[in-house]
Amino acid sequence: MSARLDLAGAARRVGLTLTTAELAGLDDHARRSAIATWRGRMINEHVSARVFASLEHQLARAGRLTDARAAARMVGDEHRHAELCAAVVEALGAAAVAQLPELPTVPEHADADPLEAVLRNVLSISCLSETVAVALIDAERRAAGPPALATLLAQIVADEVQHARSGWRLLEDCAPRLSPDLRARLDDYLVLAFAHLVEHELAHLPARPAPSPAAEAIGVCDGIGARQLFFATVEQIIVPGLQAHGLDAMGAWRAAQRIGAAASSPASAP
Repeated sequence: MSARLDLAGAARRVGLTLTTAELAGLDDHARRSAIATWRGRMINEHVSARVFASLEHQLARAGRLTDARAAARMVGDEHRHAELCAAVVEALGAAAVAQLPELPTVPEHADADPLEAVLRNVLSISCLSETVAVALIDAERRAAGPPALATLLAQIVADEVQHARSGWRLLEDCAPRLSPDLRARLDDYLVLAFAHLVEHELAHLPARPAPSPAAEAIGVCDGIGARQLFFATVEQIIVPGLQAHGLDAMGAWRAAQRIGAAASSPASAP
């Protein structure tokens, strides 16, 4: 049985208010879409705290104690983000309560030594997912209508920038000492990491525009534009950044796209 996440009390402590005038353009469908969007973000941010808690322990096991302390701070950031998202749910007139999905285990990578194991997760979490999050959330901040909502998104994106940078700094520090064999194994892992990133992001970015400009102004993303931004972020920022540290990110990205194309082709259907 899944756990119940109740952030109603925390949401009220945030004290976010959206005025009647700021919500005037929302019809019932747009309001429901906005509530579902922010409740989904509330869940995702709560789950992310668990991911960073696992990363903290992995970093400590690899002897990266300063990085582990940074990851511990990120756990607090993600819990705070969940509360901020919950505050938007409440401001939209809904309860900041949800059932948590079944949570997969954060990969431990028992087949690798502690440094390689944590590098795999740092690549996936910080260099890929958090870098994408920075781009998408900042776009939402710029599209936000109510000033209080723009300020809330600015707080979240500022933290996400630091979460992404922490991974890039770790890679920059470790890259000069990576053996050719380890680089090759990380290249192989990047194929899987990119494939998972595409699957995860496209599942949360529907290939359709926001229901209305009013809905987009309250945080319901234009899925078509968000997908374009996602691919641009991977191809113009993430891939070149990883290449600069000696990883074959371009080869991994192309291989991941081939995997995605094969999985979605009619011939692959059962």
